[in-house]
Formats: sequence, C-alpha cells, structure tokens
Amino acid sequence: MMKTARHRRVLAAAIAAMTLIILGGCIHNDIPYPRIQANFRSINVEGQISGAVIDSINCTVALTLGEDVDPYAVKVMDYTLTPGAVVVGDVLNEPINLSSPIYVTLKLYQEYDWIISATREVERYFEVEGQMGATFIDVPSRRIVVDMPANADLSAVKVVRAKLESAGSTMTPDLTNGGTVDLRYPLDILVEDFGRAQTWTVYVNRVEATVTTLSVDAWTCVAWVHGQGQSGKDNGVEYRLAGTTEWTTVPAGDVSHDGGNFTGRIIHLSPETAYEARTYSGLEKGNTLSFTTGSIVQVPNSDFESWWLDGKVWDPWPQGGEQVWDTGNKGATTLGTSNTFPTDDTPTGSGLAAQLETRFVGIGIIGKLAAGNIFVGRYVRTDGTNGILSFGREFKERPTRLRGYLKYKCATISHSSSDFKNLIGQPDTAIVWCALIDQNEPFEIRTNPNNRQLFDPNGSYVVGYGKVQYGETVENYVPFEFDIEYTSTSRVPKYILITASASKYGDYFTGGAGSVLWLDDLELLYDY
Repeated sequence: MMKTARHRRVLAAAIAAMTLIILGGCIHNDIPYPRIQANFRSINVEGQISGAVIDSINCTVALTLGEDVDPYAVKVMDYTLTPGAVVVGDVLNEPINLSSPIYVTLKLYQEYDWIISATREVERYFEVEGQMGATFIDVPSRRIVVDMPANADLSAVKVVRAKLESAGSTMTPDLTNGGTVDLRYPLDILVEDFGRAQTWTVYVNRVEATVTTLSVDAWTCVAWVHGQGQSGKDNGVEYRLAGTTEWTTVPAGDVSHDGGNFTGRIIHLSPETAYEARTYSGLEKGNTLSFTTGSIVQVPNSDFESWWLDGKVWDPWPQGGEQVWDTGNKGATTLGTSNTFPTDDTPTGSGLAAQLETRFVGIGIIGKLAAGNIFVGRYVRTDGTNGILSFGREFKERPTRLRGYLKYKCATISHSSSDFKNLIGQPDTAIVWCALIDQNEPFEIRTNPNNRQLFDPNGSYVVGYGKVQYGETVENYVPFEFDIEYTSTSRVPKYILITASASKYGDYFTGGAGSVLWLDDLELLYDY
C-alpha cells in the first residue's frame, strides 16, 4: 500500500513536471516593445554655417558647410538624439566623408536608418574683360562657359578675377590675381583643394547681340528687369507706362551688376498696371518686354476685430465665418483656459486687439508651458500634450514689408525644455514673423520632440522671410515694421505664413510664465 502511494506521488510529480515543460513551451512574449522613433534632435559639425535641417518624417539631416571645410573629413562636434536612442557603431566619433550622402543607423527598441548629406557654400567666379553677361559655372561637370561678342579677339583675353574652390586652393595656370589666356580653344585649369586635384575647362560662346533684355519679374509695386550686356560698359534699364512714348531711366543705385549681367529694380509702380521695359548697354538698346504688376492683397482679419468663444476656446474669426487665423488655445484648454483672446486694449482706444499670454497650464508641477500665440493657418489636433498645426494660407503676391502695432510685458524665462536649460532666468523674447513659401501645401508644425518639425527660415521652401523681436518690456503700443527678404525675385510663392508669439521658443515649451504680447492692425506693404 505504501508502495502504491509512493508511485502515485512520483507519477503526480512527473505529470506536474511535464505540464510545466509543455506550458513553458507555450509561453510567448506577447508584450510588444514600445515603438518610439529614434531621431536626431540636433547635430553640429566643424565649419557648419547654419543650423542642421532635420526631417524626422524622411529621416534626413541636411548640413551646410563653409568653403574651408574638407567635405571628405568632416568632424562631428556634438549631437543629441531622442532620449534612450544610440548610434549603431562609431560612425560619428571620427571624421566622416560627406562628399556624398552617408547612412547612419539609430536604435531605440527598433533601428532607423538616417541619411546625412552636406553642401558646401563655395564662392566661385570667373570673369574676363569684355564678356557678355555673367559666367555660367557648372560645378558637377567642372565646366565654365563665357559669352563673348562675335567680333572679340580671343587670342589674348584678360582674366579680371577667378576663384573656383576654397580660398586656400591653387590654380594651374595661376589666375588668382588675373592674367591673359588664349580662349580660341577650350582652356583646362588644374585646381588643387585639400590635397585633391580636379580639372576645370573654360569654353567660349560667341554672342551676336550686344545687349539683351532677358526677363522681368513683376511684383505689385516693384519690378525687377534682368539684362545682359558687355562687361565694363554703361549697362542699365529703362521703363514706361504701356501706351506712352517717354522712357524713364532706372537710377544707377538701383541697378546691380554681375559681370555683364545686370538687374534693375523699378519701384513706386501702380498695382494691376501694364508697363514696358528694356535694357541698354552704352548707346545700344535691348529688346522691349511687357509686364503687368500684381495686386495689393491683405490677410483677412489682420485687425483682429472678429472673435467667437467656442466653449473654453477663443477663436480669432467670426462664428460661422471664414477661418484665416488660429491659436494654440485648443491645446492650452486641455489643462486650462485660452491664453490667446480678444482685448479692448488697442492702440487707438477702440475696437479689439489680440492678447497673447504665456502660461504654465496644468496642476501643481504637472503640465507644460503654453506660449501665447496666433498664426495664419489652423490648429489640426493635439498629440498627447503636443500640438500639430497647419501654417499658411494660399497667396501668390510678394509683399515687401509687414507692419503693425504691439506692446509687450517681458517675464523672466521660467520653464524650458532640455534644449534650452541655459535660458532659465534670462528675459523672454516676443517675436512676429512673416514668410512666403512655394511648397504645394501648408507647412505642418509638430511640437512633439519625438517627431518634431518646426519652420526653418533657411529651408529650401522659403521664398521670403522677415521678423521683429522684442526682448524687453514695451509699456505702450509702438508701431513696428520689418522687411521681407527674398531668396529670388522670380520665385512665386504659394502660401503666406504670419506668426506671433509672446515667447520666441514656445515651440520648445520654453518661455516665461507671465509674458504677454498685445498685437493689432497688421498690414502688408508692397513698395520700397
């Protein structure tokens, strides 16, 4: 009987062990790893001349380097990543070759492949005496094309100036300080830079015309006339109202020159009016081009007279009317009240203005800094405690300036993200900025550090940009005005962006609780 009981205990133990083995074989780790994208948050390299452009959607970093940087050996000074992320391998701990894009893998639970690319801002020029227009410099093909008059003697052409690579590069033949060359046949120039030699070739293109009106970029009250003449001659621009006979000469101070190429800026034109323009070189006249100026367009509700209260959210447009402006109120009211709202404190003493307050919203120490802001566009949605915004309104005109009225109560910076801890205790800064962009859709702003995307004034999509900042208290309303600087006179914008904030670094949740910006009567100007 005892033996039977012992057998039962052994059998039970064996069954239990087999059960554990079977169950153990069936146990799976069904808890997924978190999916947090590993991003570059900042990166700085030696010789960098502007901030890195970081695109967390496409996982790319674009760097701009000075001409004195060897692109084959770029030293990474520092970088920051999404907290917890690491760089796979030691690829950034030694000089990297950015003569072409490189791949860098970041890891945070999963791996993410990033592309880092760089461009060098090299000042290149090659100018000869008597050339027509500006020299064409084809960098990828290392090709130089100079237009010369059809009757020019090419056997002994004087080089006015030449530079094709960095300031420390050398040329053979040495044309750094000028010289005389035979351009009857293609001329090879050996250029050595950072110990590497490349051959550039100079070609001549013979041109029959002595002066040509190339194109006109017509704005609203301004036009830019581009011409080509012979270098060294009296080159300029004339214009007249269509249908009239008298030509007006553009003042020499409004004509810029690049070799034989030149551009005349015509100001004080009438909107939506037809004109004619032509160039001249000495006594020779160029062809005549017709153009029509654009319209004066203002952004609706730029006087901030129209508001309505949707629950706790103040909206800067009439109820049921057209929405042009928006605020971060939808995010701020998740933990508090609207921090951008109408006020009857205006520069004229009548009507309404916008009051933008920076506040810490939350309970106790739990919450975030919400910068008072207003912008052309719309608040799309809240991502956790972060905002996703759509900046911009369709717009094709080219204003030259933005003006308005503001006053400012400047608080000390009391809260910051990890990126701006050094600003704690310093005065806050108010900012108003305007940009024109030519991308095909409004610009999306994302403040979440894990996939942050903020507007970059130096971005490739920027046609024009200007701003004004105040880093101290302005007790009473003052007029302000700033120029909009354009990257090109010919690029036509597709969207206009206007943004104001009581805290310049509010996108990084950095600012002074208590900073207040009052803003009113914004107006776009179209002349110089």
